[in-house]
Amino acid sequence: METDLEHLVKDKAIILMPEHIKNMVLQMLLGLEYLHLHWVLHRDLKPNNLLINLQGRIKIADFGLARFFGSPNRHYTHQVVTRWYRAPELLYAAHSYGVGIDMWSVGCIIAELLLRVPIFPGESDIDQLVKIYSVLGTPTGEDWPGLEEFPDFITIKPMPAVPLKSVFTAAGDDLIELIYQCLRFDPNKRWNATQALRSYYFQSMPYACDDCDLPLPSSSRSTVFKRKRRQFINDDDTPTKFRRRLEFD
Repeated sequence: METDLEHLVKDKAIILMPEHIKNMVLQMLLGLEYLHLHWVLHRDLKPNNLLINLQGRIKIADFGLARFFGSPNRHYTHQVVTRWYRAPELLYAAHSYGVGIDMWSVGCIIAELLLRVPIFPGESDIDQLVKIYSVLGTPTGEDWPGLEEFPDFITIKPMPAVPLKSVFTAAGDDLIELIYQCLRFDPNKRWNATQALRSYYFQSMPYACDDCDLPLPSSSRSTVFKRKRRQFINDDDTPTKFRRRLEFD
């Protein structure tokens, strides 16, 4: 693979149009839906684990922390997911969790595509919670039932939520709704990948561009970006064209 989403986001020479962002979010969610339908949690979604080839095909990579899920009695470590993309339940040391942790990471990645910087760049687990609450507000028991029962729960001073429209000034209401649903505090209320794909965002204009129309860093077009120890969802690098508009019966 020639580059990754992190390099693309950091390249200020690249202008990301709405149709580019929609394509990247679409590809990411389609890949994640495939994983979740096959009972796999990735547990480390972040921009540099989303590889992009010269044809604009995005592949989810680095399955070193991935695990099968499904058993209600199975406990997992909470020390997963790079901190900036880590769901709040993991920051509170939850040992039982599901697809919500990956969907939280999706929300953070979408936000980063819009802002071109990480939305929650915490320097420690506590600072990470503060960064999250400074934008989304401090959750209450009504927002998140069972919050105070987490092993590492701590009380953080109440902070009001910032309207997401003022954070993502260039985003439409449909995209803001998608981000909001991915960043719900209660993991049981977060959208899963299938729900996200069925959102109005993917049915509204502008539609997602074709993969081959995604902008890439100039260096990616002349040199091969070498990646070791990467595993891919499939080995077919043949570019595919997604429907510009998702339609459901």
